[in-house]
Amino acid sequence: MMRLLLTTYVVLGALWAVPAVAQESAPAAPAAVEAPAEPLPPPPVAVEPQRLPERIEIGLSKETVEITSNFSGEALTIFGAVDNADPLIQRQGRYDIFLILEGPTADLVARRKGRVFGVWMTVENQPFDNLPLSYLIASTRLPQDITNLNALARLSLGVGQIRIQPDRDKPQSPQLDEFIAQVRALKERTGLYAEFTSGVRFVSQSLFRAELRLPTNVPLGNHRARAYLFRSGELVAQTEAPLRIAKAGLEFQISAFARNQSLAYGLLSVLAAFVIGWLGRILFRRD
Repeated sequence: MMRLLLTTYVVLGALWAVPAVAQESAPAAPAAVEAPAEPLPPPPVAVEPQRLPERIEIGLSKETVEITSNFSGEALTIFGAVDNADPLIQRQGRYDIFLILEGPTADLVARRKGRVFGVWMTVENQPFDNLPLSYLIASTRLPQDITNLNALARLSLGVGQIRIQPDRDKPQSPQLDEFIAQVRALKERTGLYAEFTSGVRFVSQSLFRAELRLPTNVPLGNHRARAYLFRSGELVAQTEAPLRIAKAGLEFQISAFARNQSLAYGLLSVLAAFVIGWLGRILFRRD
């Protein structure tokens, strides 16, 4: 009996020494959530640099042409450059240029003469407004090979495309077209209207030059040099530069003095005549 109690006591003591296992179950750790993968950046797109529009610049060999008593015409050189040109268009030769030297404008009256009772006299006239007194044009090729006729007429590119407008305030002649043709032909015969086909030449990929011949009867006043740049038949740029044509030399100075100082010019003329007469009397007198 005592042995049974002792055994029971030993068993209970061993159970008491073992730590309690019964404990509340710990809450489950939250499941690890994977973060969504960041999207890959798009591949870089090749952006071509924006090409600047073409520009054309011109200059003249001289800004003023002086007309003297022995003036017999003169060659005027116009040179320039094409900026921001497309290399492909350059290699294909699809750039074309018009160079124009246009003189001052003035009103003009064209008259037609006829025989009336055996005497030649004016039988009809037609006035025109703002007619260019001179018009010289040079181009890289034939105008009709560069662009269409509408563009040529709109920009007056060519002697045949010059706008010759009748005076709207006065009655028009029934033969207006004939008058216009005769005015244009007269200007061409006197050299005031002239075309220099293939007169513009490229001396490098972007530099060009042209030589225009000024006639002996070139009008005085302010002229205007204009340049038009065409690419594949389309106008892409234009510019202009001034030119002054004026009289010069001793004859012009005397004429200007007579106009501006008429009283002094008259007194000097009388004095010069008196001196020349007195010298002539002294040199050619007979003793």
